[in-house]
This record gives sequence, C-alpha cells and structure tokens, in this order.
Amino acid sequence: MDYGTVTESVLKDLESLLGAHNVAVDEEKRRAYSLDEVAEQFWDRPYCADVVVFPENTQHVSAILAYANERRIPVTPRGAGTGLSGGAVPAYGGIVMAFDRMNRILEVDLENLTATAEPGVVTADIQAAAARHGLEYAGDPCSGDVSFIGGNVAENAGGNKVIKYGTTGANVLALEVVLPSGEVTWFGGKRRKDVTGLDLVHLIAGSEGTLGVVTKVVVKLVPRQEYVVDLLVPFPGVDEAIGFVPRVIRETGLIPSSLEFMDKTSLDLVSRYIGSSLPFADAEAHLIIQLEGGDDDVLADQYERIGDLCFEGGALEVFVADNRNFRDQLWKARKNISEAIIALYRKYTKEDLAVPTSAIPDLMKGIERVCHTYGLESANFGHVGDGNMHVNILAGEDREDWREAIEEARLDLYRLTVELGGTLSGEHGIGLKRKKYLPMFLDEPQMRLIRGIKRVFDPNMILNPGKILD
Repeated sequence: MDYGTVTESVLKDLESLLGAHNVAVDEEKRRAYSLDEVAEQFWDRPYCADVVVFPENTQHVSAILAYANERRIPVTPRGAGTGLSGGAVPAYGGIVMAFDRMNRILEVDLENLTATAEPGVVTADIQAAAARHGLEYAGDPCSGDVSFIGGNVAENAGGNKVIKYGTTGANVLALEVVLPSGEVTWFGGKRRKDVTGLDLVHLIAGSEGTLGVVTKVVVKLVPRQEYVVDLLVPFPGVDEAIGFVPRVIRETGLIPSSLEFMDKTSLDLVSRYIGSSLPFADAEAHLIIQLEGGDDDVLADQYERIGDLCFEGGALEVFVADNRNFRDQLWKARKNISEAIIALYRKYTKEDLAVPTSAIPDLMKGIERVCHTYGLESANFGHVGDGNMHVNILAGEDREDWREAIEEARLDLYRLTVELGGTLSGEHGIGLKRKKYLPMFLDEPQMRLIRGIKRVFDPNMILNPGKILD
C-alpha cells in the first residue's frame, strides 16, 4: 500500500484544522505516543509517528479523518497506551490521534442507568462518577486506573469481573463513531434491545480501531453492591487450584464477581516488585474469589459455604479479605503482576490465551511441558473463571538464543491451544504483535470476511493499518 506522507504543507493544514497547540512534531513526544506496553525490543524495527494530533471534539476527529482519507495518510488512534498487542503503534508512520483532551464524562443518566463519556476518560473515573449515585460500571479491566474507555472499547477489554458481568462490549449500549471518510454516525442507543439491522456496536467493540474512531461511549450501569468480600485461597499445587474452579459455581449455585488465578512464580515476581507478599507465599497457586451482595449476613453465609468447599478441594487456608487494607493489598498484587514481569525481565513473551474452562488443566500441563522442552520458565495468572490465562514465557538474562527458543515455544503453545478449542487472545487483542499467527486460529472463509469488512469501512486502508491483518 502506497501512503501519502506528512509534509510541511500537511502540518500547516492540520494546525489550521485543530489549532497549533493540538499538533505536535517534536521527536520526544512523537516517540512517546508511538509505543504501548509492548517493549521496543520486541519489534522488528522502530515505529514512530510523523505527527501527533490531539482532537478536542468529534468535529476535530471528523476533519482529521476526512483530510487524511483524501490524501491516503495513515491514522493510528491511541488511548492511554496501556495495550499489550501493539494496537496503538503506528505501523506505517503518519498521524497518531491521541485522545488525552477528549476526557469528559458527558452524562450520568439515572433514569436509563447509563453513562456517556468521551474516549479519553479514564475507566476508573466512570466508576467513581457512577459510585456517587450508588451505581457501578461493571467493566473492570486490571488497567482501569489508567486505561481510557475508548481503548477498552477498541480492544473489547475483559478484566476481573467478566465471569459475572461480561467484557467491555457486553457493557456498551451505544457508540458515536467517525468513519475513515470523516462521516459521523451513531451505532446503538440507550435501549436494551435492538435487532434493527446488524449489531454494529459489537462489531466496533474489539475491532482495534481499524474500522472507525469512537468519539462517545454509552455504557450501562448496575446497582452498586454494598458489601464485597474477597477470599484468598492458597493451594499446594496448580492442579488442585485449577481443578477446584468449576466446583465454585457448580456446587454452590453462586456466580462470583471475580475468580482469579496466580501461580507461585507470578507471586514471587510481584512480591519483589511491590515489596510485600501475600500469606502462604510458598504455596504453588492462589485463587482470589470475590463475592458481592446487598445483605451482609447473606454474603457471610455464602463465603462460609465456599470456604468449606475450598478445604474439601485441598486448600491450605482460606483468608477472608473483608476490610479495605487487606483487599487493597490483595488486588495490588494481582494487578501488578504484568508490570512486575516487564520490570524484572527483558527476555519474555506475554500471551493472552483463552480456552474452554474445562481445558485449563490441559493447558497448564502443556505450558509446563513446552517450557521444559526449550529450557524456559513461565509465570501464569489470569481470569481462570472465564478460561482466559495470561501465559508469560521467560528466558534468563544470559540466554543468547532467547528469541528463537521463545518463538518455538510460542508456536507449540499455540498449536496446543488450537487442539483444546482455544483462541489466540481473550482480551489483549491481535494488533501488530499477533497478526501473523491469526491464520492458525481462523480459517480462510473467516479471514476473507474480515478483509471484506475492512474494505467496506476503510477502502483506502488509512485507519490503523497493519493491525489484525496485513
């Protein structure tokens, strides 16, 4: 694909459209806005935007896209840069469109139980706005304290509460979207049912900014549960912890709001990173089981039932985190594992595999086997309640052939995931990082449909090119 270039004339035009204060060309800023959480060492070459623009409203976004589309200049939308797939990395240079300045919560609608926000709103700020009215936005990615709601929609982010409330897409009712042509349209609305035409809301959610640019998001809110308790449950082995997971729902009839897994290596790394450890640090695996409800006595009965079941399943202990300090300590550890790996290792791959929950034991055994074959280690954690495991394959600092070893291990792991009925990514996305592996998981008819949808939305291929597909 031949793309137009960002010339001095283009820069002057962008300044005319947006104001000079919303156009940045200095190298430091361009480089900073050309990265996400995937380290530069993992790319085949440096990637850098030619210019970064900061739209302040939908009209700005529309003007940028119409201008770029006419001149075939690539445009890469960017949220907070917390992604783990290279989704916001400008694969073909051009324009990075950053949403730092579209950061307003426009409405909390108490009658329809919705909130409307611009794409640059930090997800936790939506939570806080809803909480002031006794409500909650149930989309809860682990990066929620820093990630933008627009990025969550683009990746269809998951997180800790998917088992009960679903992914980001399940909590989105409507989107204002600017198409690559510059046209502005709305998909969906505040209504809870809609089979008029196709479900374009949930086509955009998870499309990684390749089909349109989201400029407003309408999310549904639910009543905030007054009482929340977390159980921290150490197990002597990974098999016992993983094997116990299906029993939580099947034998109690309860659906936890979170059901998370952390292996010993993960906890060791995060303990070094944050400077504190959880109880039973020598256990091979820990589960976090979160329950919530409106009645303290009922909740106490529920967690006692689950606690008894944990001991039957081989748990070493059951810790009840029913106060803020313990809960904050517990979730600080869980949410910082990924950052700990980035800080403590230079040679690794971070995978985001999703399999049927019944296949998790086989996946975990396969990870151990693959790492043993190639002389590697692994740190595994994730949303075990919905089958989404974050598999981190680690190589020692002195390993010179680490790229080759990790690549072979990754391919073996992907083949196993396919055999288990799993998929390449549960919530982190395909982006630039995983696109070459997509044909291992999707057949040619599906790939052809994806290509066709891209051409319909974006015939000039200007919007986030190089992501998902070549």
